[in-house]
Amino acid sequence: MVARLAKLDSCAVSDALDRRQHHGVALGISRLSTDRRIAGRVVTVKLGPADGRTTTRHLCTAAVEAAMPGDIVVIDHGGRVEVAGWGGVLSAAAAQRMLGGVIIDGACRDIDESRELELPVYGRCAVAITARGRIIEYDWDVPVEISGVTVAPGDLVIADGSGVVFIPASAAEAVIADAEAIVAKERLMVADVHAGTAVSAVMGTNYERMLEGEED
Repeated sequence: MVARLAKLDSCAVSDALDRRQHHGVALGISRLSTDRRIAGRVVTVKLGPADGRTTTRHLCTAAVEAAMPGDIVVIDHGGRVEVAGWGGVLSAAAAQRMLGGVIIDGACRDIDESRELELPVYGRCAVAITARGRIIEYDWDVPVEISGVTVAPGDLVIADGSGVVFIPASAAEAVIADAEAIVAKERLMVADVHAGTAVSAVMGTNYERMLEGEED
C-alpha cells in the first residue's frame, strides 16, 4: 500500500476520498522543510498543556523510537502556533532512524536543522518558543485529531506541496485504487492537450465526470 501511495499525489488521493465520501484532507498544514513528497504509515502522538504537570519522558520520543523506517510521526498539537511541539534533537533522531517525516498540527522549531537533515516536516508554522514547562505528551499510539481529521495509528498519509491527506487503513485499498485510476485518466487528458486538443474540450465532459465509476 505504501509503495503504491508513494507513486500518487495528494490531489488524486483527495479526489478518491471525495468519490467515497471520506474526509481526509488536513487543512492549514503545509511543508516547512524539504520539498519532498512523503507517504507512509502513521505513528501518532497527542500533546497538551502541561498545566503544572511534569514528566520524565520527553514528548514524541516514544513514537520516534517505536516507528519503523519510512513511518511518519503525526502529532496532535491542537493547532497551537505559539509554542513548538517538535524540535531539532527529535529531528536528528527521526532522521537517524530513517523515518519518512513528521506532520504536526501546530508549530515546530529548529526548522533549519530539519532542512539540513533533509527530514520532511509539515506543520502550521515554525516558532522559536520551547515546549519546556508549557507542553507535554498526553499519549502516543492512540487516535488523534489533525485539523479536524480523525487519524488512527496505522492509517496512511500522503503529503506534498498541495497538502496533507490521511487515508483510513480500512479504506486504503479502495482509495488507492481509485486514485490510481484518476491519475491514469489525468495523464490521458494531458496527452490530449499536448497533442493539440483544445483544453476546453479536454476538461469539459472528462474532467467533470472523472470521479464517476462503479462502486465496489
